[in-house]
Amino acid sequence: MAGMGSYQQSNADQRFQTPQYVIVVGALFALVGVALLGFDSRGWRVFGAAWIGALAGAALYHTSFGFTAAWRRIVTQKRGQGLRAQFLLISLVCLISFPLLQYGSNLGLKVGGFVFPFGVGAAFGAFLFGIGMQLGGGCGSGTLFTVGGGSSRMLITLAFFILGSVIATAHLPFWNSFPRLPAFSYLRDFGLLRALFITVVPLTILAALTAFIEKRQWGKLEEPRKTTSLFRGQWGYVLGALILALVCVLTFIVLRRPWGITSGFALWGAKLFYAIGIPVETWPYWQGQVGAIKNSVFADSTSVMNFGIVLGALIAAAMAGRFNPIRQISLKGVGTAIVGGLMLGYGARLAYGCNIGAYLGGITSGSLHGWLWLVFAFAGSLIGTQVRSWLKMD
Repeated sequence: MAGMGSYQQSNADQRFQTPQYVIVVGALFALVGVALLGFDSRGWRVFGAAWIGALAGAALYHTSFGFTAAWRRIVTQKRGQGLRAQFLLISLVCLISFPLLQYGSNLGLKVGGFVFPFGVGAAFGAFLFGIGMQLGGGCGSGTLFTVGGGSSRMLITLAFFILGSVIATAHLPFWNSFPRLPAFSYLRDFGLLRALFITVVPLTILAALTAFIEKRQWGKLEEPRKTTSLFRGQWGYVLGALILALVCVLTFIVLRRPWGITSGFALWGAKLFYAIGIPVETWPYWQGQVGAIKNSVFADSTSVMNFGIVLGALIAAAMAGRFNPIRQISLKGVGTAIVGGLMLGYGARLAYGCNIGAYLGGITSGSLHGWLWLVFAFAGSLIGTQVRSWLKMD
């Protein structure tokens, strides 16, 4: 969920364009291939991950559903529609994920959450990530779907996102040596109903706060974004939140864990390092994952789902007739993509992931670390937004 530049700009003209059927067919064949390779490597769950990812990519593209742009808009424009959509998404997922986590094993659905300790390293990582998402132009999911949607600049961000991720794995023992709060699950300690109350009420208050800020600035709330077409136009935020909530729930059920993205980036970087002779398998982070480094990338469910996101966004862009990569990128654009990508990757590994794995995955698992990640990442985003202003990136 990211800076949604390419699609938002294209949405300025709502006239439908001719679908690019050759690209659609090619991307569908690629998606089927990824799904089958996942099935061959790890079975039906990884097969399903490819299709869930494609649904996510299409929803992200059509909705321009972004953490990065929404966090920036509440600061620079005092508009909160995007933030309210995020809080709706999280609340919807919690209504399903909390009962699954608490009682799923009774129904034969053994589901695990993301519940992690949070300390100095994670706080620094989330803060760094917040800066990087504004400079790089997106978070984990946003980087993937904008690449699929045709953003050439985001390819640079993604490349350095991967590099920053694998570099961070070499430094994790150092960062983990700093003090940390223990992992805390309010779902486990307080029970289902109290955990839902503790989660949904603050999200509702935050949504009301964004509405207050927006009305104070503009006198009324921004007109809700409307859905113009399911396959060729933009989607409203509510529809986007519903579909992405479905993605999260399906991930819980099929992969038996929350949706995550950036661990796949670290793995891609580790595989590349290993291929060129850098002994990543000796690093503490990878010593228990040597098999993942040596096995096919299609055996990793996160990677397969990531490929699905890119291909789903590509199909959506081509169906809308809007896949048109820009080949010329300014020097400033290249530089900020490199710096932002490195910050994103390094920060994500220190802080257990991005807006999806750490924030959305943490809160929908009932973990305190998801809320703490939000605080430090938003603080970093404020700095990143200011830097964007200094650099005249907007």
